[in-house]
This record gives sequence, C-alpha cells and structure tokens, in this order.
Amino acid sequence: MKLQLLSDLHLESEAFDPQPAPGAELLVLAGDIDSGWTALERFSGWPQPVLFVPGNHEFDRRDVDAARLGLSARCRALGLTLLDDDSVVHVGADGRRVRFLGSTRWCDFDLFGPARRDKAMRAATYFVRVMQATRGGAPFDPAAVREVALASRAWLARELSRRGGDWDATVVVTHYAPSLSSADPRYGTQPTTASFCNADDDLLALADVWLHGHLHCRHDYALPRAAGGATRVVCNARGLDAKGEPEGYDPFRLIDV
Repeated sequence: MKLQLLSDLHLESEAFDPQPAPGAELLVLAGDIDSGWTALERFSGWPQPVLFVPGNHEFDRRDVDAARLGLSARCRALGLTLLDDDSVVHVGADGRRVRFLGSTRWCDFDLFGPARRDKAMRAATYFVRVMQATRGGAPFDPAAVREVALASRAWLARELSRRGGDWDATVVVTHYAPSLSSADPRYGTQPTTASFCNADDDLLALADVWLHGHLHCRHDYALPRAAGGATRVVCNARGLDAKGEPEGYDPFRLIDV
C-alpha cells in the first residue's frame, strides 16, 4: 500500500495548497492541519480515503473533551476517517490488509524517565499556555495533558498486543513522536523535548510502520526489533514558512507499507 503523509500544515496561517500525490492509495493527516478546522474542507472529496489524527493545535482554545466530539462530527460530515484512539483496516491494491491505529498520543513527560518528569512538566507550561485549552472547566495544564496521554498509551499498548486479527501489517499514526530518535536536531535533548517526543520505543517494536508529526522536521529511520526486522518511523511535517521549515519538503512523497 502506498501512503501520502501530511502533517503540521498549519493552514490557519500558512499559504499552502495540499494536492493528492500521484499513485497514493491513502492520505494520512498526522495532525496540526488547521487549528480552526476550516481547512479540513480541503480534504472532503479527496480521491483517496483520508485518515486524520488530531494534533495538539486542533484543540487550541477549546475544551479537549468537547473538541474530540466536535472533530468526530466534523470528520463524519466531510467524509474523513478520524482516528482518535481508534483503528481501521484498509486493503491495498496488492490485497494486503493494513491495520491503522491512530492517536494524538499526547506527551506523558516520561521521555527522560520519572526522575526528570517534573522538570519536563515545568518546561511544558509555555506550550499549554499557547494552546489555551481547557478540560472540564480547568486549564489543560501539564498534569491534565499527562492524564490523557497515559490513557492513549494504554489504548495503544492493548491494541498493539492483539494478535490473530484480520490484517497483514500494522501502521501506527500519532501526532507526537514515539521516540527520542525523532527529536528535532535544531534543539537537541532539553526538557522541552519531552513536549514533542514520548518514550514509546517498547511499543514501536509491535508495529511495522509508525507515522508521526509535531516535530517541524522530516525523519525516515528504522529501529531494529529484538525478534528480528525493524520498525520504520516516518515524519513528513511541513512546518512554518517564517522559520524556513518547509525547505526541502516533499508533499508528494509516497510511503510503502
């Protein structure tokens, strides 16, 4: 199966016109497409099925739980498949059945271990202030982010541990990165990196391919599995023009599964 992967388009402010990639069988949107949700209309009637995993900015200035319900309704109306701690199986042109597991997978701040969690959560205060999101009438602060993140991680762990299902390969799609290996080389490993990457390396070994966004840089690497083989990790985030991040970006690249 050939996938087109787009993320971090930030169409609420960026002038970018997404187009279908020739030869793609499926479009995966890995979050931060449009904080206002309006630009999701661009993907209605897309020639291939569209899977959408929300990014953190899809929740800006909203109640997180209400936004999840609202996004679900919005995607149904537009004919998009929302994967918000949810799964779907698609059959490729080659007949292979590919299971997609999708989750925003918010950061749990354990990237550097429990001993450094508090420092990572303090560093995250800036990012949650930018979001201005709430949950249950309270600020969606780092503690609330961690609570939702751990629930999503538990869901992913359960789904990835399932065997004998009606699929030939498993692709995980998250907005947040699953490994420190996806850290943005411009910023290195600092406390704020735990607001972008999770330590999900143990879960990586249970997937064939892991797609993500959130980092405004591109990645394509493989992490070996103890049982043999490797998990391919791909990020094809566009980023912001003002920072020069789209330089070298290829929105038409295809990912084989």
